[in-house]
Amino acid sequence: MSTDPSAPSAPARQRLTREERRRQLIETSWKIAQAEGADALTLGRLADAANVAKPVVYDHFGTRNGLLAALYQDYDGQQSVGMAQALAAGPETLADKAKIIAAAYVDCVMAQGEKLFGVAAALEGSAEMAAVKRSCDAAFLAQCKAALDPLADGGVSRTGLLGALGAAEALSHAAAAGDIGADEAKAELAAVFFATAQRPEAGKAG
Repeated sequence: MSTDPSAPSAPARQRLTREERRRQLIETSWKIAQAEGADALTLGRLADAANVAKPVVYDHFGTRNGLLAALYQDYDGQQSVGMAQALAAGPETLADKAKIIAAAYVDCVMAQGEKLFGVAAALEGSAEMAAVKRSCDAAFLAQCKAALDPLADGGVSRTGLLGALGAAEALSHAAAAGDIGADEAKAELAAVFFATAQRPEAGKAG
């Protein structure tokens, strides 16, 4: 059977850039974590689900812990972008900034829910998790300080913000687990950030 040379040929399959491939693998990983739990997330399982060869996945993440760390960083990046956008668009009072920070933190944890907890639990105690957690916490604290400092008398101490971060983790996880309501968690967390920024000793340890 002859082929009509004038007939249009099928479009060539587009090759993804390295960054596009990494994004695809990250998104596929979240889907696996959602459907099957973080324990099912291995490099081999990801390769099958993404329809790529195993060496491609190993090239991007190296180890399973490397993959889980990348997922945690992806979550943290989403939280940072969301909070930055909300802060830029929101009112310029200290109380409002505190509410925006609290809402952004709780909403992001609620959106990821069990997927995030599974990833964090799978990484617990690993060197990768410790390094990623320190980096993510430092970026969050810097973002909060930049937002609150101009509105606080003398600036906000990093020590106080560390305490607020502990409250943020506890309250948002409790809300995601259904132990308290999301609005209740946001209100309490906003009060914590507001009080931290108002402390008379703010700035002495900053």
